Amino acid sequence: MNTMSVNVATAHSTTSVADTRSVADARESTRHFLEGLPHPAGTEAAETVVLVVSELVTNALRHGGGTCTLDLTAHPDSVEVAVHDPSPQAPRTRTPDLDDGTGGFGWPMVNRLARATAVTRREPDGKTVSALLARS
Repeated sequence: MNTMSVNVATAHSTTSVADTRSVADARESTRHFLEGLPHPAGTEAAETVVLVVSELVTNALRHGGGTCTLDLTAHPDSVEVAVHDPSPQAPRTRTPDLDDGTGGFGWPMVNRLARATAVTRREPDGKTVSALLARS
């Protein structure tokens, strides 16, 4: 089993530029992790993992206080993505906003792409949002 952990932060900035750079770094780290596996994930599966990482890290930075940790674990037939952030607030499904661009698309997408998702509260505060994705 291969694992990787990446600390992701917005460098204490609330600008979208810092968020964008942090999410881009998380995607790049994920690509390197997947490419370095003894039996790399298929192209489509790898793109799905990167998309889910992007969504979960973006949400953690936006709603979880500007910092998070990304853990990736490769299993023989799957990849587990786990994002830890300091907010106890669980993701929620809401009606997508087609007019003002305030979101609502990501969590349903993650749930459709993943074999399984879970939200685990951490003591004394915070949560881990995880998704199990196919490797091939």
